[in-house]
Amino acid sequence: MKFSDLGLNSIFVKAIEEKGYSEPTPIQAKAIPEILKGKDILASAQTGTGKTAGFTLPLLQRLSKQKHHPSRSVRALILTPTRELASQVYENVQEYSLFSDLKSTVIFGGVNQKPQVKKINKGIDVLVATPGRLLDLYRQKVLFFDKVEILVLDEADRMLDMGFHREISNIISLLPNVRQNLMFSATFSREIKSLAQGILNHPVQIDVSPGNATVEAIIQSVFKVDRATKIRATNQINY
Repeated sequence: MKFSDLGLNSIFVKAIEEKGYSEPTPIQAKAIPEILKGKDILASAQTGTGKTAGFTLPLLQRLSKQKHHPSRSVRALILTPTRELASQVYENVQEYSLFSDLKSTVIFGGVNQKPQVKKINKGIDVLVATPGRLLDLYRQKVLFFDKVEILVLDEADRMLDMGFHREISNIISLLPNVRQNLMFSATFSREIKSLAQGILNHPVQIDVSPGNATVEAIIQSVFKVDRATKIRATNQINY
């Protein structure tokens, strides 16, 4: 199977081929056609499976159907738990939109907001953000959510683990009711399913990393010891 077989336009196929990829990964093959149809997605995929391209490519194609108009009203919002992940996702968005006129930027806390505000003021289609900085700039009326067409929650399980549940709920309450929602998580935990129920509309569920799956590169060993020697045995393991 090729990326062109998934329904992607030539400009996005060319962009991903520029990165040296010719065949889609399982998460890409399953997610891209459904996202292009406008479906909500609940997907389980670990880091390194190509999930970022799995939602970025079809997201960009859907947005490209309308010409870019300079505006501080975001059209696609990608939420991530950390600044490092936000930067990585933004880099992918830039690379995959190389041959389109779509504009994007990234915002996160811990740095001066002025450069971020300057980019937003020029007009953007896609915004990659961490929850805290996003709400800060919204309250300052730097950006607006009235035209959000697509919402992506990337690594949703990590966002919940880091205590962002309230921020996510606040952001959801500010978005238009009619939109496409894409949620990606490493697991389908009880908390993730609960969050999904309040956000997703009849989602297509995609699972390419079954529950309790492990990363093949990690070698695991089991040592059976009694409680009294547990700490000593742990300290003696040779890494």
